[in-house]
Parts: sequence; C-alpha cells; structure tokens
Amino acid sequence: SPLIAAAAVTLCHHVSLGYEPASPLLARRSILSKAATAATTAAATLGVPDVSMAAPSSATPIADRLDATTLKLPPPSMGSELNGVDNFYFSDWLEGEWDVTQTLKRAETPLGLKFVGGPSGSEAIAAKSVEEQQRQIDVPVNLRLRWVKTKFGVAEDRLFNTKSRLDGFAGRSVVASVEYANVGGSNRASVLALGGSEDDPLQTTVVRFKGPAAQKVFVVAHAEEPNPENKDSWAGREVLRSIFALTNQNTAPPVTTDTESIWQFVRLDDKTVKARLRIASYLNAQTDTLYFDAKNRAVSFADYDLFMKRV
Repeated sequence: SPLIAAAAVTLCHHVSLGYEPASPLLARRSILSKAATAATTAAATLGVPDVSMAAPSSATPIADRLDATTLKLPPPSMGSELNGVDNFYFSDWLEGEWDVTQTLKRAETPLGLKFVGGPSGSEAIAAKSVEEQQRQIDVPVNLRLRWVKTKFGVAEDRLFNTKSRLDGFAGRSVVASVEYANVGGSNRASVLALGGSEDDPLQTTVVRFKGPAAQKVFVVAHAEEPNPENKDSWAGREVLRSIFALTNQNTAPPVTTDTESIWQFVRLDDKTVKARLRIASYLNAQTDTLYFDAKNRAVSFADYDLFMKRV
C-alpha cells in the first residue's frame, strides 16, 4: 500500500487519496514520512498524450480500463469547466452513507520496477516499495464513505471521505482538517448562483495533517459512463493532481503526482453495492527522470474490490 504505516497515505476516488494505496511514488512517500509525522503524495502534472502508443486511449470504455494491461493518461476534461459547478457526479443510487470494506486484490508494475523507483528510477527502492505493497494484498480496510445529492448530481463528500480514507489506510488518525478550495471550474460562488447550497461538494480539497504537512488535490479530468442496458451498473474515472508539501522549515520542494481512479459500481439491492476500483499511477514531468521513457503510460496499477452496505 502507498499508505506507509508511519505516514498518511494517498488518492484519491481520488489520490485520491485514501483510495490510492498503490502509487508508483512509494519511495518518495517513504522519504517524506521521515521528514514529517504524516506524509502523503497523490496525483501530478499532466503531459501531452503520445498518440502513437498502443495503450488504450481515454476513448476506451471506462469499464475496460479496469482490466487493461496498459493505460495512457487521459487528457484534461474541459466540457463543463466554464459554469463553475464542474464535479465528478455518480449514479443517483449511490446517495447516502455506506460501510465499505476495501481490499487490495492485485498490484502490478506494467513497465517494470525501475519506473516505480522514485525520481531516480532506483530498482532497489522500487523492490522495497513493491514488497510493502504486496503485504497489503487481501488485507481488508474498513471505511465509512458518503455521497450526497446536489442540484447538479450525486457527488462524493470529499471532506468526509478524504479523512475517512487517509485515517483508515494509515490505521490511525493522521488528518487534522480537510477544507474545500475554490477554483474556476468549481467554486462556491458559482454553486450558490446556480441554485446549489453551502454544503455542496467542490472539486478541490486542502488537507492539513497532524504533522507538518499539507496537500492540495485537484480534479483535472473525469468521465462518467452509465450502462444503458443495466441501470444497476455504472462506471466512471477521475484523474487527480495532488501537490504535497511540508509546512515546517524543511526546504524539500513540493511533490506533484497524477493518479487515475477507475470505478465500476454494481447495485445488488437498495442497501448493497459491490465495486471495483483501479488506481493507475503516472510519472511526473517535473521530477521523474524516466518520464519521457514512460510515454504517458501508467507505471503502476492497484486493483481493489469493495463491498458496500448502506448505513
């Protein structure tokens, strides 16, 4: 898991944060966790997709991305950015609060170990990180998650879920606070002007940890895919960009990463949902020496099963 035992963990759906337990940046998280009592990283700088690669594109059906052996980073989604209420909206039947058991079932490094070895591509660091991740396979993590109905659709309660995921995967309370931040595509003034409420979720969050660290997480791309043949099935994906920084006198520069959360939910009955989640992690043009070698392909996958019971 990317949630290192002694530190706050990412991802994500999103970087997510708590739901990004398998990031290629485990090495960085290990280093940062030594500098802060709670450290975490999540999503990063987008690059220009290499259309010559054979990896599935963002046009690939979302559910198919859950099993693809190679993925490319989707481009930013700009369709509803101008109205100020853009968000990742889920199926209506996810509204409510859920007891969730999330279990890592598979973790892969499709491009090889060196691509998950931190900025320098160290295979020794990568091997240690992958070993830690493998120990989390089939270990269930219990979470309480919440989706809320808004005028614009059913959205994840990012304040509630971010804290729940980070604390849950860390195995202790590591989050001091989570707040929304206004950005052009998703801001409180626009939500209120268009008939929304003060409590409607926004896209961007700022997490402050109990140690000297903070993280800002942005939604840079999302897509939703209802199943026209089965109203009890829904898929979606979200790319999160996260900027993590220490807040003490440490001069280490901020860390920026990109992760893609790919979801498929299946409603079994009104109180029961099962889901699959894949976290695909990508390299950062600013800090990873192997960024151009990766050619915008995912360097790690973490595949989860979730079982959800309505509270």
